[in-house]
Amino acid sequence: MRVVVGEDELLLRAGLVRLLEDEGMEVAGVAGDGPEVVRKARAHRPDLVIADIRMPPTNTDDGLRAALEIRAGLPGTAVLVLSQYVHERYALELLGDDPAGVGYLLEQRVADLDRFFESLRRVCAGGTAVDPEVVSSMLGPRRDDPLARLTDRQREVLALMAEGRSNAGIARQLVVTEKAVAKHITRIFDLLELDPAADDHRRVLAVVRYLSASAPT
Repeated sequence: MRVVVGEDELLLRAGLVRLLEDEGMEVAGVAGDGPEVVRKARAHRPDLVIADIRMPPTNTDDGLRAALEIRAGLPGTAVLVLSQYVHERYALELLGDDPAGVGYLLEQRVADLDRFFESLRRVCAGGTAVDPEVVSSMLGPRRDDPLARLTDRQREVLALMAEGRSNAGIARQLVVTEKAVAKHITRIFDLLELDPAADDHRRVLAVVRYLSASAPT
Protein backbone atom coordinates (compact mmCIF):
# COMPACT_ATOMS: atom_id res chain seq x y z
CA MET A 1 0.00 0.00 0.00
CA ARG A 2 1.41 3.40 -1.04
CA VAL A 3 0.42 6.30 1.20
CA VAL A 4 0.70 10.09 1.22
CA VAL A 5 0.58 11.63 4.70
CA GLY A 6 -0.69 15.15 5.39
CA GLU A 7 0.18 16.47 8.87
CA ASP A 8 1.60 19.88 9.73
CA GLU A 9 3.04 18.99 13.15
CA LEU A 10 6.50 17.57 12.53
CA LEU A 11 6.62 15.12 15.44
CA LEU A 12 3.15 13.72 14.74
CA ARG A 13 3.97 13.39 11.05
CA ALA A 14 7.24 11.58 11.77
CA GLY A 15 5.48 9.25 14.22
CA LEU A 16 2.73 8.40 11.77
CA VAL A 17 5.23 7.77 8.98
CA ARG A 18 7.20 5.45 11.26
CA LEU A 19 4.07 3.49 12.21
CA LEU A 20 3.06 3.05 8.58
CA GLU A 21 6.51 1.96 7.48
CA ASP A 22 6.82 -0.49 10.39
CA GLU A 23 3.54 -2.02 9.16
CA GLY A 24 5.09 -2.55 5.73
CA MET A 25 3.42 0.34 3.95
CA GLU A 26 5.28 2.64 1.57
CA VAL A 27 5.06 6.34 2.42
CA ALA A 28 5.33 7.91 -1.03
CA GLY A 29 5.18 11.51 0.18
CA VAL A 30 4.49 13.80 3.14
CA ALA A 31 2.86 17.21 3.21
CA GLY A 32 2.56 20.02 5.74
CA ASP A 33 -0.43 21.93 4.34
CA GLY A 34 -3.62 21.31 2.39
CA PRO A 35 -2.48 22.38 -1.10
CA GLU A 36 0.70 20.33 -0.70
CA VAL A 37 -1.36 17.25 0.13
CA VAL A 38 -3.15 17.64 -3.20
CA ARG A 39 0.12 18.19 -5.08
CA LYS A 40 1.74 15.12 -3.52
CA ALA A 41 -1.32 12.99 -4.26
CA ARG A 42 -1.31 14.06 -7.90
CA ALA A 43 2.42 13.49 -8.20
CA HIS A 44 2.60 10.07 -6.52
CA ARG A 45 -0.89 8.63 -7.23
CA PRO A 46 -0.95 6.72 -3.90
CA ASP A 47 -3.45 4.07 -2.88
CA LEU A 48 -4.39 6.11 0.18
CA VAL A 49 -4.09 9.67 1.48
CA ILE A 50 -4.17 10.25 5.23
CA ALA A 51 -4.71 13.89 6.21
CA ASP A 52 -5.35 15.86 9.36
CA ILE A 53 -8.45 18.02 8.97
CA ARG A 54 -6.88 21.13 10.53
CA MET A 55 -3.86 22.14 8.46
CA PRO A 56 -2.29 25.33 7.08
CA PRO A 57 -2.74 27.67 5.39
CA THR A 58 -5.92 28.57 7.36
CA ASN A 59 -5.71 25.89 10.07
CA THR A 60 -9.44 25.26 9.80
CA ASP A 61 -10.60 22.53 7.41
CA ASP A 62 -7.78 22.61 4.82
CA GLY A 63 -7.14 18.87 5.16
CA LEU A 64 -10.80 18.14 4.50
CA ARG A 65 -10.78 20.44 1.45
CA ALA A 66 -7.70 18.62 0.18
CA ALA A 67 -9.39 15.23 0.69
CA LEU A 68 -12.48 16.39 -1.21
CA GLU A 69 -10.34 17.69 -4.08
CA ILE A 70 -8.46 14.40 -4.23
CA ARG A 71 -11.75 12.46 -4.21
CA ALA A 72 -12.97 14.51 -7.16
CA GLY A 73 -9.76 14.48 -9.18
CA LEU A 74 -8.28 11.08 -8.32
CA PRO A 75 -11.26 8.72 -7.90
CA GLY A 76 -8.97 5.70 -7.54
CA THR A 77 -7.31 7.14 -4.43
CA ALA A 78 -8.82 6.35 -1.03
CA VAL A 79 -8.82 9.08 1.62
CA LEU A 80 -8.88 8.97 5.40
CA VAL A 81 -9.03 12.12 7.50
CA LEU A 82 -8.09 12.47 11.15
CA SER A 83 -9.84 14.92 13.45
CA GLN A 84 -9.30 15.96 17.04
CA TYR A 85 -13.02 16.47 17.59
CA VAL A 86 -16.31 15.16 16.19
CA HIS A 87 -17.61 17.32 13.32
CA GLU A 88 -20.79 15.86 11.86
CA ARG A 89 -20.85 18.32 8.96
CA TYR A 90 -17.31 17.42 7.96
CA ALA A 91 -18.10 13.71 8.08
CA LEU A 92 -21.22 14.06 5.92
CA GLU A 93 -19.43 16.34 3.46
CA LEU A 94 -16.55 13.88 3.08
CA LEU A 95 -18.74 10.80 2.78
CA GLY A 96 -21.02 12.54 0.28
CA ASP A 97 -23.30 10.40 -1.86
CA ASP A 98 -20.67 7.66 -2.28
CA PRO A 99 -18.79 6.57 0.86
CA ALA A 100 -16.56 4.10 -1.02
CA GLY A 101 -12.90 4.42 -0.07
CA VAL A 102 -13.48 7.02 2.65
CA GLY A 103 -12.55 7.14 6.32
CA TYR A 104 -13.15 9.65 9.13
CA LEU A 105 -11.46 8.84 12.43
CA LEU A 106 -10.64 10.72 15.60
CA GLU A 107 -6.90 11.13 16.18
CA GLN A 108 -7.05 9.10 19.39
CA ARG A 109 -7.84 5.97 17.32
CA VAL A 110 -4.27 5.89 16.04
CA ALA A 111 -3.22 4.58 19.46
CA ASP A 112 -5.21 1.37 18.83
CA LEU A 113 -2.87 0.17 16.12
CA ASP A 114 -4.71 -3.02 15.16
CA ARG A 115 -8.00 -1.23 14.59
CA PHE A 116 -6.28 1.74 12.97
CA PHE A 117 -4.49 -0.40 10.40
CA GLU A 118 -7.64 -2.46 9.83
CA SER A 119 -9.47 0.80 9.06
CA LEU A 120 -6.74 1.86 6.63
CA ARG A 121 -6.93 -1.43 4.75
CA ARG A 122 -10.72 -1.40 4.65
CA VAL A 123 -10.81 2.12 3.22
CA CYS A 124 -8.06 1.29 0.72
CA ALA A 125 -10.07 -1.74 -0.41
CA GLY A 126 -13.08 0.47 -1.18
CA GLY A 127 -14.85 0.21 2.16
CA THR A 128 -15.79 2.85 4.71
CA ALA A 129 -14.39 3.59 8.18
CA VAL A 130 -16.29 6.00 10.43
CA ASP A 131 -15.25 6.65 14.03
CA PRO A 132 -17.72 5.21 16.57
CA GLU A 133 -18.06 8.61 18.29
CA VAL A 134 -18.93 10.21 14.96
CA VAL A 135 -21.48 7.45 14.34
CA SER A 136 -23.10 8.03 17.73
CA SER A 137 -23.24 11.77 17.18
CA MET A 138 -24.77 11.45 13.71
CA LEU A 139 -27.40 8.95 14.76
CA GLY A 140 -28.43 10.49 18.05
CA PRO A 141 -30.63 8.69 20.62
CA ARG A 142 -32.91 5.92 19.39
CA ARG A 143 -35.73 4.11 21.10
CA ASP A 144 -35.20 0.85 19.26
CA ASP A 145 -33.04 -0.74 16.57
CA PRO A 146 -34.57 -0.12 13.13
CA LEU A 147 -32.04 -2.53 11.58
CA ALA A 148 -34.02 -5.36 13.14
CA ARG A 149 -36.86 -4.49 10.76
CA LEU A 150 -34.81 -5.28 7.64
CA THR A 151 -35.15 -8.54 5.73
CA ASP A 152 -32.10 -10.70 5.07
CA ARG A 153 -31.91 -9.40 1.49
CA GLN A 154 -32.14 -5.79 2.64
CA ARG A 155 -29.31 -6.43 5.08
CA GLU A 156 -27.23 -7.89 2.24
CA VAL A 157 -27.84 -4.76 0.19
CA LEU A 158 -26.97 -2.50 3.13
CA ALA A 159 -23.79 -4.46 3.85
CA LEU A 160 -22.68 -4.01 0.24
CA MET A 161 -23.51 -0.31 0.45
CA ALA A 162 -21.22 -0.15 3.50
CA GLU A 163 -18.44 -1.67 1.37
CA GLY A 164 -18.83 1.28 -0.97
CA ARG A 165 -20.55 -0.62 -3.80
CA SER A 166 -22.62 1.26 -6.35
CA ASN A 167 -26.12 0.09 -7.28
CA ALA A 168 -24.63 -1.58 -10.35
CA GLY A 169 -21.98 -3.29 -8.23
CA ILE A 170 -24.59 -4.53 -5.77
CA ALA A 171 -26.72 -5.84 -8.62
CA ARG A 172 -23.79 -7.82 -10.04
CA GLN A 173 -22.89 -9.23 -6.63
CA LEU A 174 -26.45 -10.36 -5.85
CA VAL A 175 -27.30 -11.30 -9.46
CA VAL A 176 -30.35 -9.06 -9.58
CA THR A 177 -31.31 -6.01 -11.62
CA GLU A 178 -30.31 -2.46 -10.71
CA LYS A 179 -34.02 -1.65 -10.53
CA ALA A 180 -34.45 -4.32 -7.84
CA VAL A 181 -31.49 -2.88 -5.91
CA ALA A 182 -32.97 0.63 -6.11
CA LYS A 183 -36.26 -0.69 -4.70
CA HIS A 184 -34.45 -2.40 -1.82
CA ILE A 185 -32.55 0.80 -1.02
CA THR A 186 -35.71 2.88 -1.04
CA ARG A 187 -37.32 0.41 1.33
CA ILE A 188 -34.22 0.46 3.57
CA PHE A 189 -34.51 4.25 3.82
CA ASP A 190 -38.17 3.89 4.80
CA LEU A 191 -37.49 1.25 7.46
CA LEU A 192 -34.59 3.24 8.92
CA GLU A 193 -36.83 6.32 8.99
CA LEU A 194 -34.43 8.31 6.81
CA ASP A 195 -36.66 10.86 5.15
CA PRO A 196 -35.39 13.01 2.26
CA ALA A 197 -33.70 16.21 3.51
CA ALA A 198 -31.61 18.83 1.76
CA ASP A 199 -28.87 18.71 4.41
CA ASP A 200 -28.59 14.92 4.73
CA HIS A 201 -27.24 12.10 2.54
CA ARG A 202 -29.56 9.17 3.21
CA ARG A 203 -27.19 6.58 1.70
CA VAL A 204 -24.40 7.71 4.02
CA LEU A 205 -26.67 7.77 7.07
CA ALA A 206 -27.89 4.24 6.28
CA VAL A 207 -24.29 3.04 6.05
CA VAL A 208 -23.44 4.79 9.31
CA ARG A 209 -26.39 3.08 10.98
CA TYR A 210 -25.15 -0.29 9.72
CA LEU A 211 -21.55 0.33 10.84
CA SER A 212 -22.78 1.41 14.27
CA ALA A 213 -24.74 -1.81 14.71
CA SER A 214 -21.85 -3.92 13.43
CA ALA A 215 -19.10 -2.30 15.49
CA PRO A 216 -17.73 -4.33 18.42
CA THR A 217 -18.72 -3.07 21.85
